[in-house]
Amino acid sequence: MKNHNILLIILLGITLFSCGSKGKDSASYFSFNSSEFKEQFKPNESLFLEILNTQNKEIDSIIYYVNDVKIASKKGVEKVRFDFKGKKLGYQNLKALVYFEGENVETTVRIELVSDVEPKLLTYKIVNTFPHDTTSYTEGLEFFRDTLYESGGQYNRSKLFKTDYKTGKVYRNLKIDDQYFAEGITILNNKIFQLTYKELKGFVYNVDTWKVEKTFSYDKQIEGWGMTNDGKYLYQSDGTEKIWKMNPETQKMIDYINVYTNNSKIKSVNELEWIKGKLYCNIWQKDAIAVVNPNSGTVEAILNLTDLRKKLKYSRAEVLNGIAFNPKTNSIFVTGKYWDKMFEIKVAE
Repeated sequence: MKNHNILLIILLGITLFSCGSKGKDSASYFSFNSSEFKEQFKPNESLFLEILNTQNKEIDSIIYYVNDVKIASKKGVEKVRFDFKGKKLGYQNLKALVYFEGENVETTVRIELVSDVEPKLLTYKIVNTFPHDTTSYTEGLEFFRDTLYESGGQYNRSKLFKTDYKTGKVYRNLKIDDQYFAEGITILNNKIFQLTYKELKGFVYNVDTWKVEKTFSYDKQIEGWGMTNDGKYLYQSDGTEKIWKMNPETQKMIDYINVYTNNSKIKSVNELEWIKGKLYCNIWQKDAIAVVNPNSGTVEAILNLTDLRKKLKYSRAEVLNGIAFNPKTNSIFVTGKYWDKMFEIKVAE
């Protein structure tokens, strides 16, 4: 129980439950029978969908949709069983299109699907402490060829640079145009991918020359936050509970997950790192990392790093943001915005 309470404090979420209807007179004619609806459901549960016909209209048929995908078509008011197994975590927008007496109307309801896994609380041990650039508003952190690459944000001060992580010596530094607020980075196929915050643009650099090979536009109206890759695909956070999966060749979004615990969605997912098949995610304004299943969005574990703030000396140091896995040392490196230190840590249950 103690661990569970800590998790709630670390990653506070908000759950919503709402229902409504639309279409000509549908509010007075038809509605979902919500008597057995709950605010939240789990993946191992199911729900019977039933339409109430308060005006005793002559119903011909009803087509049922979940998130605009047709799931069933029934004659009359026959119930439909909806299984949550295999569905994306998050809100399920249920819609019934009712055909009656030569007309048709819609009625809708929204329910929420949360994880059925209670996150474990992880512990860590500090292995080493290294210097960190206090001018960097850290947005992205990643190792490549045993060299640490970092993206620093803020308008007029954004940059891309790489360092000797042991000494803090800067090997290369690239100032980003003042109109851009640089965000997350990742390196795949000898290319550096870098996001921008609200400009709906990203950059692709040659990892050796640092020349911009391509500028791409987001194909969704989202913000750019964190970025990582699994060796094949790119992953991008947008400041919500969503993590998008991106084709690295086209920079087009091909899928997404919603990040959820067993009782709430986790908003403000920020910096990302792919570590041994899991997504490690910084949560904005929380000195904590959520370990997320990349297939389902389930938060499987939480790493509370609040004690690291006590070891900083720089007065301007802000929130934790920066995760980099070093395969050479098999350890995780973490830092934050304007932090004077970077910590190498080993994580365990």
